Amino acid sequence: VLAWTLTSSLIPAEVESDILRRVRTLLRELDGHHPACQCDRGMLRWTLHKKIDQNPSNSSILVRILVKELERAERGDFRHYIIPLLHTLMYTLIKAPCISDELCSRVYDFCKKLLTLPKPFCTIGLDYAIRLKMERTAPGMLYQRMVISEQSLKSEPYPYQEKIFIFADPELLSEAICNALVTDTEAAQVSQSPRTCMCYVIIHAMQAALGEGCNTSALKASLQDLPMRDIEHWFQQVVAAVERAGNEASADRNQHAARLEKIYCTILSSSPAGNASLGETQGTPLPNPNISFHLWTEDDQLWKELVLFTRPLSQSCEPDCLSQDLENFEIRDIISDCECCEQTRFSVLSTDSGIERDLPVAPEEPFAPFSADTEQSRLQRKGGIKKKPSPLESVAFLQAGCNSPGVKPPGKPQRRLGIAPEPVVPLQRLHTARVVLLGDDRVLGRLAQAYHSLRKRETRRVFLTPRLNLQFYYIPVMTEQPNTLAVVDHVATRQEDLCEVAGYLSRADPWYESNINTLCHMIPKLATMPSSPSKHLVTDLFITDVITYYVRMGIQPVCFQVYTVKIFFNDPGQEPAEDVFLTELHTQVQESISHKDLSTTKKKTTMDGPGIDLSVTYRKVVLSDRAKELVMSLRSTGLVMKAIPADEAEDLVCLNVSITEIIKINILSGRSFSAVANRLKTRDIKIRSTEQRPFMVCLDKDRRRVYRNVISVEVSPCLEPSYCLQKTRTVKFNPHETEDVGLVKYMPKSLLLPINTFAGVIR
Repeated sequence: VLAWTLTSSLIPAEVESDILRRVRTLLRELDGHHPACQCDRGMLRWTLHKKIDQNPSNSSILVRILVKELERAERGDFRHYIIPLLHTLMYTLIKAPCISDELCSRVYDFCKKLLTLPKPFCTIGLDYAIRLKMERTAPGMLYQRMVISEQSLKSEPYPYQEKIFIFADPELLSEAICNALVTDTEAAQVSQSPRTCMCYVIIHAMQAALGEGCNTSALKASLQDLPMRDIEHWFQQVVAAVERAGNEASADRNQHAARLEKIYCTILSSSPAGNASLGETQGTPLPNPNISFHLWTEDDQLWKELVLFTRPLSQSCEPDCLSQDLENFEIRDIISDCECCEQTRFSVLSTDSGIERDLPVAPEEPFAPFSADTEQSRLQRKGGIKKKPSPLESVAFLQAGCNSPGVKPPGKPQRRLGIAPEPVVPLQRLHTARVVLLGDDRVLGRLAQAYHSLRKRETRRVFLTPRLNLQFYYIPVMTEQPNTLAVVDHVATRQEDLCEVAGYLSRADPWYESNINTLCHMIPKLATMPSSPSKHLVTDLFITDVITYYVRMGIQPVCFQVYTVKIFFNDPGQEPAEDVFLTELHTQVQESISHKDLSTTKKKTTMDGPGIDLSVTYRKVVLSDRAKELVMSLRSTGLVMKAIPADEAEDLVCLNVSITEIIKINILSGRSFSAVANRLKTRDIKIRSTEQRPFMVCLDKDRRRVYRNVISVEVSPCLEPSYCLQKTRTVKFNPHETEDVGLVKYMPKSLLLPINTFAGVIR
């Protein structure tokens, strides 16, 4: 499958014809004309970029062809071509060693035309137009920023950091798949030292600014001879020059080229290798980003990894000690009046254990007479247990994380007479965590739980929100034998039933279908392939390359509503349970255990039919969006609530409920029963067993999330925890106010789970 051929001895006309043919084949796949070999699905874009990587001098040819195809798609009203072509073009432009200003200008003008189109075309067009404007002024800026952030290179002009977290549920994916992914991610990091990445940035900046005047071979040889200290120096000089040109409003491209040429000549003059003659145009590889693979075994594992990522590097701690302390880390005190993100207040950690013998010994004053009154006046404390302090205990870990640059110091500044308070530096989101989920709908159900828990933590104690830009990505992976819901009769007869979210995203975004959804069955096949020498080559890491392309170019989120469910049990002494789900809630009649209940159930079934009597209260969804509450009573064997619509044009904030209703039918031979599907649309629904017979509830098709002995459930859209907190405060001071007023009016009300795709939802 990974075999691909490249032609390197073609004349320019044949090269252009070959690239055009590949691009047209890519567009035919978007129209539904899949290649004859189904194994090639999803690989056309990859092979196209690999062909250009092998011969970077053809980058300008591909960009010119893509610009022509974009203009043709606009004239012919083939809008579904625009976003895939634009993403392919921008990815080529970022990696290209040098693109003429004339070509960049044509792409920039086309992106400005997209501003007249509806979303997502105008959104993507605006984003790329802003990037291209900087790239025209400071060539190589997009490449430089991408490498600096993805490799977490230290740079004052651009202090941003990114990291990719791949989370896989070991109970949903086989061991072979997990091992293959670990091998690929580890191989992708080979030969990517900070020195190498700094050299890449320097070389690419020179190529982009000087064009054919850059002797790439001589520059590489000169950099190899320099010590690490000099590499860092020239790296900082190049980054500062490029950022200065990109951020200046009146920057001139020629002046920028002159600055870099001066640095270029200085580097070449420092080494004898700099006298080499000009050679053929060579490309500079775009290093793979920093990727970490995680088996999702703990509920709060995502939160822990994000905290460790955003923690400043200056807070040094041994990795083993840090991971051990994280296990015991809990925020014990909840601030009832926490402020918003921009004015976060942290409690100051007290080192007073509360035990008398731990008090510091007061210095003895000479000639001080002993007095019984003095001894009695000392603070008396009863014995207690002193807990061993931990660097991550209570809020100490969060306080330590606030000492980094760009972070407001904890506590209020002490005012001194005649001394003005220090200005408060606003918080900046310098970290970007790109979380990639592998699996089916069940792993997304776990993500909804983890995200809801994270938002509740942030409501109690704001830490990640002002510092971290959190992005979610989803790659469906389906094993040959799906782990169906054995605990209930609701068995997923088709594998597509376990990938409803991926199906929705594929219908909404054809480029997601072409590049990502095709991995659903490809990843298990690649994982079981016999290992070959080329499998460990970085250039042949297909899965890693596709994941990297996805997280780099997938910038448009599709927001899914998270639903909360409150579950009541038949045992009055058992507390109700609260949970959330993303895709589906399924109920089924639970078989009685006791002989008394069993005999009663059989008698009831004979008279009224199978199932149990239910009372259903729901708010009907109408076009006017007015609340219309309805109540119905019926006998049912179970129901299914689906939150993912079958059509991308339908509302995502709506539950499609299908109730299997049992209806009596009187015939000549006696009484019979018929099962009828009763369907309704709602956002809020309550279901109660009127005869107190229990039933089972399964969330997100996951057998690990089954509740038994349930007599009632209440389902509604999950609210954003910060909205609930602010709403509680508002009601506290305005008890008679029913509508949202003040700050609550402008806060997001519902908890939405954003999953990034290439285009979002194209309507």
